[in-house]
Amino acid sequence: MSHGGHGPYGPQPPQPPPYPPYVPYPPPHMPLWRRFREDEWPTLREVLRSASQIHGCLWLFALCCFGPTVVGLLICYPLARSARTHARRIFPPGAHLRVHFPDVVRIQKARAWVALAATFALLVAYATPDDWDQAMRQFALRMAITPWLLLLSAPLVITVIIRLAAPTARAGMRARLRPSLRSALWYCGAFAATPALFAGGLYVNYELYEGPLAPFVAIVLVLPALWVGLFVAFASPTVVRSAFHTAPVHAALPALLTGVLVWEFAAISLAVGGLPPGPTFLALLAAVGGPATVSALAWWEIHRLRTWHGVRLRA
Repeated sequence: MSHGGHGPYGPQPPQPPPYPPYVPYPPPHMPLWRRFREDEWPTLREVLRSASQIHGCLWLFALCCFGPTVVGLLICYPLARSARTHARRIFPPGAHLRVHFPDVVRIQKARAWVALAATFALLVAYATPDDWDQAMRQFALRMAITPWLLLLSAPLVITVIIRLAAPTARAGMRARLRPSLRSALWYCGAFAATPALFAGGLYVNYELYEGPLAPFVAIVLVLPALWVGLFVAFASPTVVRSAFHTAPVHAALPALLTGVLVWEFAAISLAVGGLPPGPTFLALLAAVGGPATVSALAWWEIHRLRTWHGVRLRA
């Protein structure tokens, strides 16, 4: 006899599923130092919680000897974290790459470190104090003109690539230029706003306000300029590598622009500061070897794009 259609033995209890429900594993704990490199920076509270494990005597020594520096870092850290978060949101690292070659990236990084070590060794061996000053000025000049040089060079290279492409592909390539234009406007606007905000804050503080709180007012007015400057600093590596996000237009454009820029920098360095210090052979090798190796790596990347993925300059 059935009971309500539940079988001869009354209502049956619900049967357990054949397998336990899927419970995803929690994400592995990432060390703090790796978060500074790869992930979103930890909050100030997390940093202080980690720093609390340091012995109190070391904290006392740091505060006594470097008190203003430690306090300044604690104040500026949230500002730098916010600027980095927004820079990575607007210019995502790696999002510009249509095709990623890990071995090419590793060799590019190794080449950069070798070039830096060779330049430093050359300066240590042969440079005078004036040569060190000249090297620092050239570094500052390169940092200042990189965005504008890229902004001037990119349209020329893009125009050549579009002219080389098939007529049926040109309309699509032009349509994919819009993200590049937005990226360029964001970056160049922030780059130009940094000195403007800094100068405006100083002008308001020293020309329009001379009260007893002038130092604190100056700090408050300079904070926006500092935030924008940090935003530019964190966005610059991605902007330079991606050439204003031009890979969607043509996968070979970042490599081509890198090869063009490095020779432009070499010409500007020779025009401004002349050959590096040292014997003529080493000076010529340092002046030409850097751009030549960067161009060789860029051409190797273009060759990989052509042979592995069929990307051609005239495609």
